[in-house]
Amino acid sequence: MIDLAISKNGCSVRLTAERWAHITEAHGELIELRAAVVETVLRPDRVLAGRDEELIAVRELEQGKHLVVVYREGTNDGFIITAFVTRRTRSLSKRRQVWP
Repeated sequence: MIDLAISKNGCSVRLTAERWAHITEAHGELIELRAAVVETVLRPDRVLAGRDEELIAVRELEQGKHLVVVYREGTNDGFIITAFVTRRTRSLSKRRQVWP
């Protein structure tokens, strides 16, 4: 099963079954949050620049708890690399914000 979201740059971003298995293997707390991961690419609070041309969509799930989705956009489409939940936003704040 593949989920799709349109990023703020208008790029179609895929979440494949293989990536979802990889993400939930490392971050079991996300098992019930697949739709929220896709939604974060579609409607982030902000998008940050990654280190190797990836983008980082961030959305607050609840007060002080953020869902972080790392994805890459290509010429024709993109894909989600990983995702995790964090309350630590200090390192995210050091990154260049690309949206809004």
